Amino acid sequence: MRYVVVIPVFNQLQYTAQCVESLLAQQVKPEDILIIDNASSDDTPHWLEQHPELQRHRNRTNLGCGCAWTQGAVLSPDAEWIVLLNNDVLCGPDAIGALLDAAEREKFGVVSPALLEGENDYDFRTFSVDYKGKMSGMIRKNRLHGVCFAVHRSVLEKIGFPDTDRRLGGYEDAEFQFRCRHADIPVGMVGDSVFHHFGSITQKAIKKQSGKKSLGDKKYFRIRVGSRWWTRKRDNFLLWFEFRKWIAEERSTSGLTLHMLRSNGSWEMH
Repeated sequence: MRYVVVIPVFNQLQYTAQCVESLLAQQVKPEDILIIDNASSDDTPHWLEQHPELQRHRNRTNLGCGCAWTQGAVLSPDAEWIVLLNNDVLCGPDAIGALLDAAEREKFGVVSPALLEGENDYDFRTFSVDYKGKMSGMIRKNRLHGVCFAVHRSVLEKIGFPDTDRRLGGYEDAEFQFRCRHADIPVGMVGDSVFHHFGSITQKAIKKQSGKKSLGDKKYFRIRVGSRWWTRKRDNFLLWFEFRKWIAEERSTSGLTLHMLRSNGSWEMH
């Protein structure tokens, strides 16, 4: 089994349904999709019952994203790649296959696709085909994002599963990337695969309902990964130059970048 697509969900059925539909439209088999339902209280459980072709697991309480990711990996022991995916996304042409092909070509242990974020007020289906044609082969080494990232089974065997600590709440992907960096695991973003991301829909809904500004404890996260003030300043300074280099090179080649934000009907390059 080459891969399983693990999608943690907590309510927001509208986004889950269109995410799954977009995967199926790009030749992902239903049995290769695993929905981890973190105790949704909307119509998500009923919808999943109506789609027995999808793999699913329901938690009695919301165990958080990190735990759902780990559950997905544990419940799919035969999968070579674990593709961890937000439910508020739409996938571009052959998004999963192209993502893993690029990872194997570049010898990445963990890989993220290109990302178009914001309102879907453009023709994503047409735009994504043109985008892939221009951006295939472009990479950003040592960079990931938590919206979608595929992890090779060998990486989990080396550094362990995503952290299930609820106090991280939103920093699970960053914590996992820190461990990859310390273990010298090659990671990167690739332009061969592209997703549209509506923008942390579930997290925004939970924040609004709970009144919290953040779901995670940033100070606690920094202690967990050993991040100190002076190292953050140094790393951010160096990363600023690296981002400027990436953006300049990508725009000069294609007029596009591997991360773009849709705002007021136009694109911002990031």
